Amino acid sequence: MTTPTWGEPAGPLTSAEFRAAAQAIMANIEQVIEGKSATVRLALAVLIAEGHLLIEDVPGVGKTKLAKALARSIDCSVRRIQFTPDLLPSDVTGVSVYNQETRDFEFKPGAVFANLVVGDEINRASPKTQSALLECMEERQVTVDGTTYELQAPFMVVATQNPIEMEGTYPLPEAQRDRFTARIAMGYPDPRAELAMLSGHGDHDPLNDLRAVADAALVRRLIETARAVHAADAVQQYAIALVTATREAPEIRLGASPRSTLQLIRTAKAVAALEGRDYVLPDDLQALAVPVLAHRIIPTADAQLNRRTTDAIVSEIVHRLPLPHARNPYDTRDGRASYESRGR
Repeated sequence: MTTPTWGEPAGPLTSAEFRAAAQAIMANIEQVIEGKSATVRLALAVLIAEGHLLIEDVPGVGKTKLAKALARSIDCSVRRIQFTPDLLPSDVTGVSVYNQETRDFEFKPGAVFANLVVGDEINRASPKTQSALLECMEERQVTVDGTTYELQAPFMVVATQNPIEMEGTYPLPEAQRDRFTARIAMGYPDPRAELAMLSGHGDHDPLNDLRAVADAALVRRLIETARAVHAADAVQQYAIALVTATREAPEIRLGASPRSTLQLIRTAKAVAALEGRDYVLPDDLQALAVPVLAHRIIPTADAQLNRRTTDAIVSEIVHRLPLPHARNPYDTRDGRASYESRGR
């Protein structure tokens, strides 16, 4: 049994409408997150690509604040889950409770029944609880006691974790990490941004003043618009070549999955739309390779002993792999401006 929860989108946006809506959301978030325009842009691209975001960085750099600012910028349902060792899977997905009046079981939805789910310190929950997110992240549905409940659209999980402090944590299994479209790091702000933060955050939290500038219906139209962005055969073949290279690299024990190829193209379409293009360039794939692929691969023991990070390995693959040499334009549709292939 499947319970639908939303209607059909109203239709795609024009290029000008898309950019205006996206700029409004990004500008709203940047009222709270100082000096991190590229990070904010990628977070929005993941939302438009119908993906999920893993924010991994040291404490105090604004991981949770970015997730909450994104949530507050969109007038839709938002739930926050503080992952702890005693959190149960039913706290995430929901549970069937016996109703004495009706003498029947009724379903009480869990925290995932929202448009945007913020999972704070996801690696502090047990693997059993972490696995409660597997079905909803991939299939946009939750199955409890044999009944399937469809989740609302848009649906996005934004999870944070601290890679430094490992005591009392459970590393995310590969199947869980692979469901996150991208992994980003906030990084420390530059001195100018930190000074602006002291001025803007000193006496009050600007997050409390944030107001929604979009709603769920508008986000669904943004998603539909990005889906229509064109990815030429040469671009798709280049994406496959990038992912295949991770499977064949001697420093990698487990390469990226076919799911990562699909999510790489989807995110590239969202980035292209954010830049006002209706076609994808290889440059988009190169810029997204590290955030989309690096968290999915597992390096060999020798690579780990040599302190080789997955980010560095993927970056080397991007620089080593040549761009398509054929002179087919990346925008191959009739009547469109072409973008010629380039070599390095």
